[in-house]
Amino acid sequence: MIIMFTPGPILGEFFGTLVLVVFGDGNVANLVLKDSKANGSNWVHICWGWAWAVGLGVFAANALGSTQADLNPVVTVAKTLAGTYGSWGEAFGVIVAQMIGGFCGGVVVWLAYLSHWKGSDPSAQLGVFCTAPNKSEAERSLPCCFLTEAIATFFLVTLIMCVFSKGVAGAGFTPGLGTFFVVGIIYGLGAALGGPTGYALNPARDLSPRIAHFVLPIPGKRDSDWAYSWVPVLGPLVGAVCAYFFCHAVGIM
Repeated sequence: MIIMFTPGPILGEFFGTLVLVVFGDGNVANLVLKDSKANGSNWVHICWGWAWAVGLGVFAANALGSTQADLNPVVTVAKTLAGTYGSWGEAFGVIVAQMIGGFCGGVVVWLAYLSHWKGSDPSAQLGVFCTAPNKSEAERSLPCCFLTEAIATFFLVTLIMCVFSKGVAGAGFTPGLGTFFVVGIIYGLGAALGGPTGYALNPARDLSPRIAHFVLPIPGKRDSDWAYSWVPVLGPLVGAVCAYFFCHAVGIM
């Protein structure tokens, strides 16, 4: 007996976010885990890997029935404020699907690199799943990190709204074309604003895999850095809400 799933926003957002995390966290794992082929590569690799992780996730979400393909709870919040979703209840279901997808994506990456966790640096292990500043816990400034995440997410949401606005897209792009512009936005954000925090921008990309790190039996792992975990959630949320008010004020949405 084959179980059939009905395409729609919930399935699309779940699988699209799973794809995003598999290709994004997998990209990081390839760079930082012991004996992986790309071990020791550079930030350009990270930026391109995450950019295409988002692009592939959007394609997957669209194909499985999510026309919005947010893959990010704070983008969904901004769009709900703008009236894209019919109710907060509908948006909540989408956000739950995104968060579960992010967790499952983290599990898939753990399985894919199963033989590489042992002997890898514990902080590098954690960095596969979630973000943190490239400073010691004693040196980092959580308010500064919060500000960076808010600023970066403000530009993420604002530029997405610009790309799909009437002034840029007119009556609409050829299906799929807008996704390539989003890929460019993600790459640009990583290259320009990713340095201080690792540019989470997305609770489903950071908190959900962080929870996966917490529960998975990873040899020699460290704590999941819960003291920092609020930054990649509240920073992006504040940035996205500010982006909504800005876009509304200037007539983009």
